Amino acid sequence: MGGNLRPAFYALPSGAWRDYLTLLHPPYTLWHLSYVVLGAAAAPDLDLGLLGWTLGAFFLAVGIGAHALDELQGRPLKTRIPTLTLQSLAALSAVGALAIGIYGVVNVSAWLLLFIGAGMFVLFAYNLEIMGGRFHSDFWFALSWGAFPFIVAYWASATSFSAGAGLLAAGCFGLSLVQRKLSTQVRSIRRRAESVSGSIVYTDGTEERIGPESLVQAPEAALQALTGAVIALASGWLALRVL
Repeated sequence: MGGNLRPAFYALPSGAWRDYLTLLHPPYTLWHLSYVVLGAAAAPDLDLGLLGWTLGAFFLAVGIGAHALDELQGRPLKTRIPTLTLQSLAALSAVGALAIGIYGVVNVSAWLLLFIGAGMFVLFAYNLEIMGGRFHSDFWFALSWGAFPFIVAYWASATSFSAGAGLLAAGCFGLSLVQRKLSTQVRSIRRRAESVSGSIVYTDGTEERIGPESLVQAPEAALQALTGAVIALASGWLALRVL
């Protein structure tokens, strides 16, 4: 039965501290924070202190805030975290990310206000599915959680942009688009399917039964491999710049 699957491959048994770890979507949070590292490492001048602040802002906004808002929309991860706690996590993380952004405005450039405004808009527009979910699409996911972290981190270090950076941002967009495409059916099966049945009959007469596990196995293996690959790319690029 599809309903017997965990809501995500990284989801822990519900209850206590496990719910909060599941809420962070650890593999995907690390994936998207890797774009921040890639952006900073690609900039002409790498400032590790500035990278740390940028990572902190995106961890608050994406790792905590976005996922708390998402869990408020129908409890897709089936956590037992109280609604008030989720609301508080979303609000406090947004305020924390905003505070870091203001720090950047004061110490780096007033142009960061544009990125702060865009980030706050996407945080709520995507996860609360405002305007009938117009911003809750494959395109907006790839732009918001893929290209945007790279662009912000690069610009914060370089205070400019370049054609090469644009191509790298497009690469981050593409990787996040692949993530979204692979995970969409997986989420439906894990979180919404009541049952899955059927079979594949091959030309040699052999038959393979289809179940929920067989449908999610390949895309999730690809997602896990991509997660590791993106984290390794970001870590390796940073190491080349620092060591």
